[in-house]
Amino acid sequence: MAYDRFVAVCRPLHYWTIMDSRACVRMAAAAWASGFINALLHTRNVFSIPLCKGNTVDQFFCEIPQILKLSCSESYLREVGLIVVTASLIFGCFIFIVLSYVQIFTAVLRIPSEQGRHKALSMCLPHLAVVSLYISTGIFAYLKPSSVFSPSLDLVLAVLYSVVPPMLNPVIYSMRNKELRDALNKLIQLVLVQKK
Repeated sequence: MAYDRFVAVCRPLHYWTIMDSRACVRMAAAAWASGFINALLHTRNVFSIPLCKGNTVDQFFCEIPQILKLSCSESYLREVGLIVVTASLIFGCFIFIVLSYVQIFTAVLRIPSEQGRHKALSMCLPHLAVVSLYISTGIFAYLKPSSVFSPSLDLVLAVLYSVVPPMLNPVIYSMRNKELRDALNKLIQLVLVQKK
């Protein structure tokens, strides 16, 4: 998304040349392949760790840090190593996103018309907000100090970074559609009239 926004704002006349179907397929394939390989490595390592502290996880899904808390052997160090590799991969993506948005905002500030700047920012800021929410809650969930341990905080953070961003993306991007906004306004007015 960051690269798409970068091309749309910084290279608008070349957008269809740069973001052709091959480029989209390559980016999607790279994202899916890296996610699949990462998940496969973590799954293989988690299933090789012996659990001696029970098999109940205090989450609504099995997160790796929660499973590592149940381990009783030193073999979990392999999984910690994989988490470091994953964090490096995520950090690389984060740096790419930051660099893309620095170039985007530099280009937006050079746009002479206020309407043009508003249009460019309205296209980029929702994506940046969702990515920031995802990254900040994920970082805090995985890198918070052990003195801040709270099962309820872990659950809230897990929901914030695993459920909220995927739920917000369609809402944010569909609200840019005028027909959908008009239908939503009519629905709100209908509900308000019925309450009276």
